[in-house]
Amino acid sequence: MGLRFFGLTTKTAPKFRKYLFQSIHDIVFHGNGGFDYYTVYNMPIWLRKFTYNQLQAYYDKQNEDI
Repeated sequence: MGLRFFGLTTKTAPKFRKYLFQSIHDIVFHGNGGFDYYTVYNMPIWLRKFTYNQLQAYYDKQNEDI
């Protein structure tokens, strides 16, 4: 019975957890007070990824301009 339930395995869970909490931290920290931890943690995944990518693009462009 090598089948597993859908979800994270013990190998992938630590990497996912680190990515999850790193992205939450980055959104809260670089959001300039626009987000709090619980709001970002409870965001739908698609919205959290979108917000993270938008912040990253903004700060990349800002660094490029400097």
